[in-house]
Amino acid sequence: MGPAKRVAVVVRTRFEENQAILRGIAQFEQRHGPWLAFVDDQAVSVQEPDWLFRQEWDGVICGPTSAAIAQQCRRRRIPLVDLRDNPEVFPGVPKVRPDNVAIGHVGAEHLLEKGYAHFGFCGFANTSWSQERRNGFVEAVRLGGQQCDVLETDYPGAMAPDWNSAQEAVIVDWLRRLPRPVAVMACNDLRAIQVIHACQQAGIVVPEEVAVLGANNESSRCELCHPSLSSVAVNAHRIGYRAAELLHAAMKDAPEKVTEELVEPLKVIARRSTDVLAIGDPKVARALHYIRENACRGLTVDEVVREVHVSRSVLERKFRNYLRRSPQAEIRYAQVQRAKELLAETDASIAEIAEATSIEYPEYLCVIFKRITGETPRSYREKARSWKASSV
Repeated sequence: MGPAKRVAVVVRTRFEENQAILRGIAQFEQRHGPWLAFVDDQAVSVQEPDWLFRQEWDGVICGPTSAAIAQQCRRRRIPLVDLRDNPEVFPGVPKVRPDNVAIGHVGAEHLLEKGYAHFGFCGFANTSWSQERRNGFVEAVRLGGQQCDVLETDYPGAMAPDWNSAQEAVIVDWLRRLPRPVAVMACNDLRAIQVIHACQQAGIVVPEEVAVLGANNESSRCELCHPSLSSVAVNAHRIGYRAAELLHAAMKDAPEKVTEELVEPLKVIARRSTDVLAIGDPKVARALHYIRENACRGLTVDEVVREVHVSRSVLERKFRNYLRRSPQAEIRYAQVQRAKELLAETDASIAEIAEATSIEYPEYLCVIFKRITGETPRSYREKARSWKASSV
């Protein structure tokens, strides 16, 4: 084994996606290294490339690759792998990035399965990755026999409170013009949360009137949102691993002939913002929203009846017509959905989860969980943890 290669990795690790990229790089290095790796986790090199090249490097992996960094690497004959998410390529520099058209397709398929007849896409007009996701979403919606309304504005490059508030006002106007129920995909999670906030300002119920889907699956951001945000998970771990693989080959003077490699997304991580079927009846939509907001505090069907101002028999009939289950079964379904979240995202015991969901006994939670999901809480938790481990 020769001397360890000196590798610089330039990624902004404040983004969850980039942390997964870094883990993918690390996994490759552990299998095929060793590398002496330096991580510029704030991407200082983009503004100050001379700062990075005060040291000698055998290879560079760069997220926000600038022309100056590419030029320095070319002049010094240092292999470089570019991770920028845009179609532009530097001559002789391999690029690895998400397949944004496929992200749009996956998002559309998730929402089409819900039975929606109306769709929207909310993105950024001045970013190529957003436009690619829009194109994929619109194409898949049209292949499904539906049309899609698009709202796009320019992204200034950084999040600011005043810009965020102004965007939400624009989105409110757009949402009020759309027929409901409608399914909206946003170009990323930040944009999707703006859509949810706009719905709240306009008195529009999510997901019963507007289902909202994001992309990138920044889990902390998605779970902080209310309701929690469904999102298309990018395979960032694979992007990092593949970038390291390409760099490794180049440092061995056996570069792969790759100009641009697109990595397909994993799947939709479904949370509450899309956890509903398209419902055209406003009474049913409101009842569903009330159940999902209150099921875990010990809600009764009589309370739902009083909330939506219909008789119990009418509510029962409407639920069976639209959902093929009773209001009481819907309350149980909502409790189980919350139990699934707690099983996947926490270490809470079955007894603690039963208490948190207002299910009388832990044993009864196990019974209704298996009846609704087809598996036990224990097996569901094990699968969820296994998938999460494999995706990072």
